[in-house]
Parts: sequence; C-alpha cells; structure tokens
Amino acid sequence: MPESKKNILTYEGLKQLEDELQDLKVNRRKAVAVKIKEARELGDLSENAEYDAAKEEQRDIESRIEEIDKILKNAEVVVEEDVDDSVINIGCSVKIKDLELKEVLEYKIVGSTEANSLKGKISNESPVGKALIGAKKGQTIDVETQVGVIQYKIMDIKKSN
Repeated sequence: MPESKKNILTYEGLKQLEDELQDLKVNRRKAVAVKIKEARELGDLSENAEYDAAKEEQRDIESRIEEIDKILKNAEVVVEEDVDDSVINIGCSVKIKDLELKEVLEYKIVGSTEANSLKGKISNESPVGKALIGAKKGQTIDVETQVGVIQYKIMDIKKSN
C-alpha cells in the first residue's frame, strides 16, 4: 500500500480543521437530521425537494468530515516557534519585492492543505513557495510562471507566530 502524503499544517491550520470537524460533527449533523425529519413529515419522499436537499447536505457534511479525518490522520504540524528564520521554510512570514513591478508582497508559507492566496498564505508546493523555500534575506530568486520568469528579492523573513 503506498504511503499517504503528509499534510503539513501550522498549529493555526490544525486548530481551524479541528474546530471545523467539531462543528460538523456536533452542530451541522444535528441540524441536517432535523431538516430530514421535518421533510419526511411532509409526506411523499419521491417528490419532496426539501428531503432531497437535506439528504444532499447530509452527504456533503459526511464527505467533509471524512476529508478532514484523512487530513488530520496524516498531519505533520510545524512548530512555528522552532522554525529557523534565517532561511525561508514552512511557518515563516516573508516580505518579498517583485523586481519588475517594484511591488512588495507579504506571504506566510504553509502546507498545501491550508494555502489561501486571498489571506496571504501560499503553499510550499506552489511555484513561488517552492522557489522561496531555503532562500535567505537579501537573496534574489527566480520563479518560473506561465508568463515567464519573475524575479523576487527577499526583504524580510520572520517567524509567523
């Protein structure tokens, strides 16, 4: 059997997943069970849109619970206090400058499970994340993108706790 891929998480990401799992198991399961019960009481299930919608929601909840369980089962938590901030690694916050656009960007490097570019969290597996891992302050890196090579200068690295 192939070894499952490790899901690298920060403590914050782990906590968010645990909270979501708790909410799904305790609150959302009960709420959907009530919806199903109420829809059943309306009669004929073959033409009952409320029943179908509640069962679909129940499938979505159970699917997400299963997904989170798998992520947590293979989770490897990065202890951000122990991160060496002399080089970029998972758990670091970085400030980089796009040398062409002269734009300064800030990112937190996280595992792919908790990446969210809208919140400034990029995956260590993304093109920028891969190029940043192991780089040091003051260094210039090249990132291969679909539009060509983009150069970034590392302005600052810090622990993101």
